[in-house]
Amino acid sequence: MWQQKIIITDRGQFEVFVAGQGVPLCVTHLYSEFNERGNYFADMFVENFTVYLVNLKGAGNSSSISLDKELSMRETVKDLEAIRIALNLEKWSFAGHSTGGILGLIYAANYPDLLNRLMVGGASATNDYMEHKDSMYSYKNSKNARLKEIFSILNSSEATREEKQQASREWTEMSLYDPTRFDKYFSKPSSGKVVRKRLDYYSYEELPNYDIRDDIQNITTPTIVYCGKHDSQCPLVYSEEIHRLAPDSKLYIFEKSNHSPFLEEKEKFKEMVRDFWKLNITKNLMQSDE
Repeated sequence: MWQQKIIITDRGQFEVFVAGQGVPLCVTHLYSEFNERGNYFADMFVENFTVYLVNLKGAGNSSSISLDKELSMRETVKDLEAIRIALNLEKWSFAGHSTGGILGLIYAANYPDLLNRLMVGGASATNDYMEHKDSMYSYKNSKNARLKEIFSILNSSEATREEKQQASREWTEMSLYDPTRFDKYFSKPSSGKVVRKRLDYYSYEELPNYDIRDDIQNITTPTIVYCGKHDSQCPLVYSEEIHRLAPDSKLYIFEKSNHSPFLEEKEKFKEMVRDFWKLNITKNLMQSDE
């Protein structure tokens, strides 16, 4: 179980769950809510880092939203900075998956001197992924029609709890390289439920004009970019683009993964995490030799 902490900052109250040991690492997702059970992605880092799993505004016991703009990614990274300061950390690192990874890119672009290292997975620098034929979110994709039906069930006030659970499972199975392993992957209790208000703000306010390619070129933080070769949400080409744009980055491709290599190829993912831990150490040693 992760330890709950309430962090008071000059930008509000934030609920944070802490586990692991080692140098500090911030983990969050743009529209997920966490609890003491941790999170499948965050769990991967506790052997090498002290992980701070953050509930953003509007999630869990963190402050509620007064103005909708507080839900924006640029305001959210200001919140993360306020948390770092309240924790009395000179610097920390950041790891994020999917829209959590997008948040990390914006964080590193805006605060390049305050992150020791950055990990970004299953993400994109633009909204182009919504139109790519290999993304289930595109009308060009064969899964898109069924995905729209699934969303209708999840948003329906008439659908039963069992129907919504089955729809949610089917959506997740669409994002797995081997859907028959679903029960194995998700046998351990975890957290990360969707915060609808945050998701809606991203979908309707930010995504239509989302393009941070220019920002990424200014990132100086040592960065690992990763993606499943068969990612059906943000196809691999978009991680490859992030890697090309980020000057100090390394790309990891998981050959037998879809959108969740931290579940689908867990041991290889742990190897990448160990490389991630070494990133800043290696850079510091090189600098000291110069």
